[in-house]
Amino acid sequence: MSDEIRKLEPKALWNNFYLLTQVPRPSKHEDAIQAFMMKFGEDLGLVTKKDEVGNVIIKKSASLGMEGRKGVILQAHLDMVPQKNSSTDHNFETDPIDTYIDGDWVKARETTLGSDNGIGAAAAMAVLEDKALVHGPIEALFTSDEETGMTGANGLIPGLLDGDILMNLDSEDEGDLYIGCAGGVDTVGVFNYTEDELIPDATSFKISIMGLKGGHSGLDIHLGRGNANKIMNSLLMDATDKFGLRLASINGGSLRNAIPRESFSVVVVPDTNKEAFKEFAASYEKDAQAAFKDADPGLQIEVEPAGMPPYLIDQKTTQALYNAVHKCPNGVIAFDKNMPDVVETSTNLAVVKSDNGTIEMASLQRSAIDADKDKIAKAIYDVFTEAGANAENSGDYPGWKPNVDSPILSEMKEVYYKKFGKVPAVKIIHAGLECGILGSAYPHWDMISFGPTIRNPHSPNEMVNIPTVAMFWEYLLETLKNIPSK
Repeated sequence: MSDEIRKLEPKALWNNFYLLTQVPRPSKHEDAIQAFMMKFGEDLGLVTKKDEVGNVIIKKSASLGMEGRKGVILQAHLDMVPQKNSSTDHNFETDPIDTYIDGDWVKARETTLGSDNGIGAAAAMAVLEDKALVHGPIEALFTSDEETGMTGANGLIPGLLDGDILMNLDSEDEGDLYIGCAGGVDTVGVFNYTEDELIPDATSFKISIMGLKGGHSGLDIHLGRGNANKIMNSLLMDATDKFGLRLASINGGSLRNAIPRESFSVVVVPDTNKEAFKEFAASYEKDAQAAFKDADPGLQIEVEPAGMPPYLIDQKTTQALYNAVHKCPNGVIAFDKNMPDVVETSTNLAVVKSDNGTIEMASLQRSAIDADKDKIAKAIYDVFTEAGANAENSGDYPGWKPNVDSPILSEMKEVYYKKFGKVPAVKIIHAGLECGILGSAYPHWDMISFGPTIRNPHSPNEMVNIPTVAMFWEYLLETLKNIPSK
């Protein structure tokens, strides 16, 4: 386990990030990281509390002469997305993240890095522990379970925080200031299947879709990367019609907010067709690789002999599944009419998984326009129900409506220009920042989001750019010096 990142500048931030990588913190398993953060605040002698939904709040008084400035809330989430390559046995609930430096980037070995949102949390920690910094009143808000339900943001009670300005440290392009984000809603469909007996004179195969980049289902959805669930479904549909293939199990994707990189299925094919099926699969792989040669050049489809499964999924449910996945929208639905490069509405078919008599399909819809988000969610709900699944929409969260007249936006644009000699870009992000939810509990907050450059979040290819972390840190400190008076 390497600690070489502790030598990077700024040392205070990178040391805190290293410490965060050593505490397991996948979403829904955050007791250890919450306890770590509580001890961190208490050891500094700062007012530290944890609320009923797991948010940790640490308060630091203003430095000398800055008492009259507006209070700032530095906000980051503690959980991380647990994604790994199938080649590693890493356990996110017990194992630390193994980081390493590759040129100008910090990466993790075969797993997500947790720079989303560990870098933001580490920056807030560095501000809290440094007694020499110049700043007004500071509150750090470390929210829980952002990645799988925004539980912390949704459960934050009005009145716990005193500040006027929220700085969300969870965006991923240095030089960009975000003043709005998309809302989202989950749609899940569940089939109940019966177990059919195995067909005679047949061979079992394991089909593996691997090598896709995956990524963040909002930030990366416009890149045209392959969706393992869609690729697998197309192969299975064709092979069922041509070779009498029968499905025994399927396991594709794992998280609603990650583009699925891998899918695995166990199938049975009549012996009379097994050679033709293998030739078909090899041809299908070449076609798929050609289709994704630019966006996903690492795509691989493997077909290998497998042990005979105990049963098959009944044919009626199998066909219903194929139809539902085939008809389910996936990818970009609409771009912003005024900003053609900005995704307005999208959807990601994240999970297709059979287990113990059921098959679950899970999709996450995002949109900057709540009505369009609801519209695409209903369309997918209808696809699932028409195929015979029990469907449900849940986890609805609002977007963050931009305020172009934001005082902190104006101040931060000026600070950035003075420090770096250029004007930062002002954007709306196609991802679910917590600002929209938090702002409903604290409607007076002036909110903004910024951060260093992070690439491929929510995938094992996640990496954070070292030079931009230093710029992000310098920018944060300069901004805190220039917060206006109350």
